[in-house]
Amino acid sequence: MNAITAALDAEQMMQTLVATAGGPGTPAADMADLADLVRSLLDMEERRSTRVRLGGGLFDVVITGSGPQARDAVALMDEIQGGCGPVIEAPETGWLYWLVPPGSAQRWEPHTYAVCVGAPHTITLPPRERTRAPGPYWLRPSASDRLVPTIPLREALARLRPEPTPHAALSTRLGIS
Repeated sequence: MNAITAALDAEQMMQTLVATAGGPGTPAADMADLADLVRSLLDMEERRSTRVRLGGGLFDVVITGSGPQARDAVALMDEIQGGCGPVIEAPETGWLYWLVPPGSAQRWEPHTYAVCVGAPHTITLPPRERTRAPGPYWLRPSASDRLVPTIPLREALARLRPEPTPHAALSTRLGIS
């Protein structure tokens, strides 16, 4: 290969890269995700609620009722984990949102008392300091070093049977069956 051929190959490679990047003024697909994440972090820093996309590298969410049995499940997870991973209570819906490892929704088997959702859905996280109503709040605050493990959570929910189950409401609201 001579210098002219190498220069043409390099030029073709650059044109291909430019064409696949979306052209001038179009952000790369992975940059939109980064921008959303930065906006979310800034919202949290400003002590505002922030909407985040489930899945990816963050977390998925298991949704259960928030009645007395669900409180017992939180207490049981406190024992199992030495302090339960992050759980959000939404009093207006009567649900708990358990933050579980990303990808859990893909592996989640149907459960009588819970639904697990991931991408492409989103969740609004309350400000870190909100630990009581009004509005959604951290029943168990988010710690950077843990999420709620799905296997012990599934077992706790099967044993304690939190009501009301979220299936019908989510089916209507999100089109999930």
